[in-house]
Amino acid sequence: MEKNRKLALVQEEEWLSDFAEDIYDRHQRFLATLKHIEFEYGSLLEFARGHEYYGINFDSFRNGWVYREWAPEAYNLFLMGDFNGWDRYSHPLKKNHRGDWEIFLPLEDYKDNFRHNSKIKVHVEAKKGALDRIPAYIRRVVQDENTHDFAGQLWFPEKPFVWSDHQFDPAANMEQPLIYECHIGMALEKEGVGTYLEFADEILPRIKEGGYNTIQLMAIMEHPYYGSFGYHVSNFFAPTSRFGTPEELKYLVNKAHTLGISVIMDLVHSHAVKNINEGLNEFDGSEHQYFHPGGRGYHEGWDSKLFDYGKKEVKYFLLSNIRYWLEEFHFDGFRWDGVTSIIYLHHGHVSFDDPAKYFSEGVDWDAVIYLQLANKLIHDFSQNALSIAEEVSGMPGLCRKHSEGGIGFDFRLGMGIPDFWIKTLKHKPDEHWDMFEMWHELTNRPKKEKTIAYAESHDQALVGDKSIAFWLMDKEMYSSMSKLQSSLVVDRGVALHKMIRLITISLGGEGYLNFIGNEFGHPEWVDFPREGNDWSYQYARRQWSLVDTDHLRYHDLNEWDKAMIGLVNENKVCAAPHARQLYLDAEKKILVFERAGLVFVFSFNISESFFGYEITVPDAGNYQIVLSSDNKAFGGFDRVEDSLDYPTDAENKLKIYLPNRTALVLKKPL
Repeated sequence: MEKNRKLALVQEEEWLSDFAEDIYDRHQRFLATLKHIEFEYGSLLEFARGHEYYGINFDSFRNGWVYREWAPEAYNLFLMGDFNGWDRYSHPLKKNHRGDWEIFLPLEDYKDNFRHNSKIKVHVEAKKGALDRIPAYIRRVVQDENTHDFAGQLWFPEKPFVWSDHQFDPAANMEQPLIYECHIGMALEKEGVGTYLEFADEILPRIKEGGYNTIQLMAIMEHPYYGSFGYHVSNFFAPTSRFGTPEELKYLVNKAHTLGISVIMDLVHSHAVKNINEGLNEFDGSEHQYFHPGGRGYHEGWDSKLFDYGKKEVKYFLLSNIRYWLEEFHFDGFRWDGVTSIIYLHHGHVSFDDPAKYFSEGVDWDAVIYLQLANKLIHDFSQNALSIAEEVSGMPGLCRKHSEGGIGFDFRLGMGIPDFWIKTLKHKPDEHWDMFEMWHELTNRPKKEKTIAYAESHDQALVGDKSIAFWLMDKEMYSSMSKLQSSLVVDRGVALHKMIRLITISLGGEGYLNFIGNEFGHPEWVDFPREGNDWSYQYARRQWSLVDTDHLRYHDLNEWDKAMIGLVNENKVCAAPHARQLYLDAEKKILVFERAGLVFVFSFNISESFFGYEITVPDAGNYQIVLSSDNKAFGGFDRVEDSLDYPTDAENKLKIYLPNRTALVLKKPL
């Protein structure tokens, strides 16, 4: 057993001592798989070049195009499209020496008809019959406006995109990711689908001005149903054509980099759309080609298919997909969707009340190995690439290095934090808010595993849920957000909206995430066009005019967010060690803590303000208020004099005026 304890994860987490052998075995399974890949391919990076072998690629040595497909149980494959008048049988593929299907098209014979923008499919004959399918590794898919049918599209642009982001270094952003989660299609105010170019030119400057250093792009991989928010992927190597061309996506990423902003992608490797016409399901006529057969291959809650991560060809497909997005589009990393569902056969639908559940029956060890390989690949490709796990179970070592016995992610999303805020707003009146519970929920995380804190993401903004602004102000958001009128509901809502965000970013993690528009309390949910809303785009957009109208409270909330993010940037708050509690008054609902040399003071008191309130601070000296939620510029009431010095006494105590529902940040100048 002594050899098992050599892993740092076990040495540093005493509560894992009973599971040292499990963690050691997990580590050894990963090493054995990696060793096998390296023996066969030379390196993991070389293994992840499947997109250069499969799909349609130009072979310069043979001077022509090669199309290859992995379809082990298919009877016959035929390439068809504009180039051959959609003849299903004129261009058969042959099984090559590797057992893959292949066809070669010499340039001299096909240069005039196998060309840029032309459409293709592959006709597959198999046990269940014959169907026209989209090649699995296709790099562009388009939808016919009349028939709504999807087809692959050849993409051979005459002038390749020229990158100018060579000077961009994402390392500084990794230290403290301040993430702006966004969806290209709904990012504009117009009632319609936004484009890559519009986002780059109109929205990126807003994000830069807001101080965020990273954007997380949703719904980039092609998906047949717009309303799926991009989570039912059909074509994993194809950037969705709804928003524009691949070159226009590259323009967006390139422009973000020139602004100093990292770009990560919402990566959906947790499941795939079950559609047969558009996706991978039953591609070779079997239900077990890319996915598990039977019930194990179907996610009832998501109505989608589940990958068989134990298959070499599936790892080949998915790991190549990771390299493709990093290399071809210069993405700086990924936010991994549904990691809990990936790890566990029960998809997380149990109570994790016993540490043994992290290692016992129910864990898909093939999936864990895949995640370990994926994270190694990401960081082998770039040491500055970012990998964030959406994971709720608390799997030990999720964000520890492989050498320490971990799975290799850089950060996990603090999914318990938004749950805490929604439960609090939904079920507790303000006078019953528990400061001890708030401190616990915002600080309860492993000291050596980094967390992205967030008060709300897209999940809380969707129809069927409510954003924090909606929970706080509800219908008053439509009638009482003008500064020219008064509303007690809005006064309370604006005050708490600011406080919830500040305490989350300063206390809850080593990074922060905000969903597009939530920073200013966007008044409407997100609801994509569907039959139930008469296919309207009314709620699939962001109303920036609310921010740009000075007399509206939305403008003030946005100004607060900019000031808050600016403070965090300037003082590296999220990059600092965990906060140190200085004072907690449960009755008065006051919480004071120190982080990054700043003193954060929160009064959630609903009605009482305190004159000469004493606070003990770490160091003696004159303190100044560097941020006040009560500032009029942020929709406050200017009850605090933030231009004064606040000196400490002999006991390191200072006295301040602390109004109700107010957050203050103090700093001792150097």
